[in-house]
Amino acid sequence: MAVPHDLPLVSTVAVGLSVAFILGLLASKLRIPPIVGYLVAGILIGPHTPGFVADVKLAEELAEIGIVLLMFGVGLHFSVKDLLRVKKIAIPGALVQIVAATLMGGAVAQGLWGWSWVSGLMFGLALSVASTVVLLRSLEEHNLLQTMNGRIAVGWLIVEDLVMVLTLVMIPALAGANEENGTPAVQLMTAIVKIVLFAAVMMIAGKRLMPWLLNAVTKTRSRELFTLAVFAVAVGLAFGSSKLFGVSFALGAFFAGMMIRETDLNHEVADRALPFQDAFAVLFFVAVGMLFNPAVLWERPLDVLLTTAIIIIGKSLAAFMIVMLLRYPLKTGLLVSASLAQIGEFSFILIGLGLTYKLLPQAGSDLVLAGAMISIGLNPLTFYGARKAYEFAGKSRSLSSLFNVDDDDLSHLRGDEKQALRDLVILAGYGRVGKHVAANIQDAHIDLVVIDSNRERVEAMRDAGFHAIAGDATHEETLTEAAIQKAVAIVITVPDSFEARRIVEAAKELQPGIKVLVRAHNDVEMAYFAEQSVDLAVTGPREIGRRMVEYLNALRA
Repeated sequence: MAVPHDLPLVSTVAVGLSVAFILGLLASKLRIPPIVGYLVAGILIGPHTPGFVADVKLAEELAEIGIVLLMFGVGLHFSVKDLLRVKKIAIPGALVQIVAATLMGGAVAQGLWGWSWVSGLMFGLALSVASTVVLLRSLEEHNLLQTMNGRIAVGWLIVEDLVMVLTLVMIPALAGANEENGTPAVQLMTAIVKIVLFAAVMMIAGKRLMPWLLNAVTKTRSRELFTLAVFAVAVGLAFGSSKLFGVSFALGAFFAGMMIRETDLNHEVADRALPFQDAFAVLFFVAVGMLFNPAVLWERPLDVLLTTAIIIIGKSLAAFMIVMLLRYPLKTGLLVSASLAQIGEFSFILIGLGLTYKLLPQAGSDLVLAGAMISIGLNPLTFYGARKAYEFAGKSRSLSSLFNVDDDDLSHLRGDEKQALRDLVILAGYGRVGKHVAANIQDAHIDLVVIDSNRERVEAMRDAGFHAIAGDATHEETLTEAAIQKAVAIVITVPDSFEARRIVEAAKELQPGIKVLVRAHNDVEMAYFAEQSVDLAVTGPREIGRRMVEYLNALRA
């Protein structure tokens, strides 16, 4: 049987993935997010540049699978518990920031470019939501994912994602305003009823059916069947929800991921789904790049600059002001604003739907794509700038006073508490490790003062009888408020290594004779803390190895 030489599907996938790999690797070497490389790969093989032109229609169809798996992954990582921990800042902050960014984008589109209000709304919404992939990878790269500020940024993004998921349901109703399905209000209400009914079915039936199905497949002990089951659940539920309830593929996949997260097999499902998700997500970004016309960069440079400014400056400034108004520390405001200074997956999905339903002009798509690539490429610089701004503010008395948001009861010990404390231990960080340390210190009947940046957590600790204050332990003022002059030791369990180093320096500056015990993550940090004459540095792997050897030695004895 003869094999045809020109296979559009094979050539599109092969060339698309190959060019994406090369440019993604190059972007990584230049310390730029690989997504930029994937988007540029799409531009190079797209219809707007010379040379090989891939099949745009096929790429879009493959991108649909990419969207489904991408949303499945978002649902798989969505945690209601994580969101509830930071709900007081993440929910109002994300909602207000989305409104602010949407109004900025809509005002520019209507006022300067003469677009309709619907096009302005679509354009503003596309600029309002940050990239899940970029944010998570940036936090991991800076070792901030498990910090409280990192959790706030992730919780903020979860709220943004949920709002965008609901928006995806509303867009078809908005586009069909002139059809025979009733007024826009009726169509929107119908869409809401469908999504509520779908959510109810998924929460009731899905929670029972999916664990049963995955456990049944697990009993076959077939890796292929389990992988196929994960893929079938993601794609099958997305398709079924679309046909039965009229909701988007993206929403169906998102709920499928959410339901599987509640099972005991969620980690194994993630391991099976991630390779598929990553491969099709790359094709999704390549397909988005193919839609971009680079001519917009020289034909409308001021419009591109304005779009990028809304994303990096306008949206970030809005987020920063919201965090400050909610009376959170300066460090939280800077980190959240840096994390959100880019746009990504949902922006691309929104502009795709906008073009499909003719709610957004092609120029809007080009401007959003240009703003996305520039903002993603500059995101590492925004993190660097945020850190430098924080360091500068800490050294400036006037700025420290201006951004002093810790002047409430949570940032101070009561006078009678300070008087009663003797030979105390300070614990910096009440996270996963800090909780165990605090419990052991209390069992030993040693006076303890806990410093943590999470205000809700500090409130809960105080209700439980702890001496706790909300603040940043890298600041000398916070350590002084924690009565460091009466302390015999400080235990540092914060997950951010940079923050831990700053705390060590600040503690030794205030109390040179204090004993310092610190959590380290690797041998490089162990070496650094040894140079700083830290009294005890502990890493997880070393402790696990030591305890196992102790147990084996006890058996031999």
